[in-house]
Amino acid sequence: MDFGLVLQTDPPASAVVDLMKRAERSGFTYGWTFDSAVLWQEPFVIYSRILAETERLTVGPMVTNPGTRTWEVTASTFATLNDMYGNRTVCGIGRGDSAMRVAGRKPNTLARISDAMKVIRALGRGDEADLGGGSVVRFPWVREGAELPVWMAAYGPKALKMAGEEADGFILQLADPFLTEWMIKAVRDAAKEAGRDPASVKICVAAPAYVTEVDTPAALDHAREQCRWFGGMVGNHVADLVARYGAHSGMVPDALTEYIKAREGYDYAHHGRSGNPDTAFVPDEIVDRFCLLGPPAAHLERLEALRELGVDQFAVYAMHDAKEAVIEAYGRDVIPALNGQR
Repeated sequence: MDFGLVLQTDPPASAVVDLMKRAERSGFTYGWTFDSAVLWQEPFVIYSRILAETERLTVGPMVTNPGTRTWEVTASTFATLNDMYGNRTVCGIGRGDSAMRVAGRKPNTLARISDAMKVIRALGRGDEADLGGGSVVRFPWVREGAELPVWMAAYGPKALKMAGEEADGFILQLADPFLTEWMIKAVRDAAKEAGRDPASVKICVAAPAYVTEVDTPAALDHAREQCRWFGGMVGNHVADLVARYGAHSGMVPDALTEYIKAREGYDYAHHGRSGNPDTAFVPDEIVDRFCLLGPPAAHLERLEALRELGVDQFAVYAMHDAKEAVIEAYGRDVIPALNGQR
């Protein structure tokens, strides 16, 4: 299993770069960041520095969207980084929850994501792409052998179907084994029906991980409070699904939708941060299901279960008070043990 580190691009950017370097030394192979231009610093500028100061790390947004940049600009940025550093980027893409809403816009439609994925992937590898209105373009400077995989974040049935049909990878932002199994099946079934090899679609599960030194109720309570924000972030997407399909439609598992009953609102000023006051409604059960908490043995048990379900990568959200500690603990106790390196 591959491991990724997910960070917000808070200033100073040098701290983000240092954490990514630490992650590579600890055995992580992917470095992801949020991408919301109003809330955080510009990630693609920081990617260039990360790539320059690491040797193997693949970097990309978790996730960008087709609304805040024109598609040819997004593709050109990725292609330039790949030309400079050798095919070490991945384009994670989604509807643009925080990026669009903070700017007063609605998240993108699935149809727009589909069109954007095709254009960004094609241009990123040097092929022609139709920008609409008869404008067919290509980048003449892209070298032979260039690649740009596009991974799509999804929760709902239509998005999962599209990820299976069109994306190179599927990003699931929660680590509950039941929901992971349900969603992977939806993606793989869609890939098969589209005539694709289901195994060709990479599966990335992303969630907070908090490693405690001791297995005590107090330590676990602290870990929960540091990661409760994640249930609120996922709740934004779940609320959209409930609005579209209803709370008990059968289109989305009740195990995903039930917990947002007490959700009252959300202020993106606290998005993705521990102590977010808008996530008090998230119960301990959801934090335990969606996140990886506790001593290394607990993380290994969950990760082994996820690997059995077909997960190719676990990406660690490190938005808490123990960023360095979780990187070191994974490098020392989790990654080598899971991948048989000791």
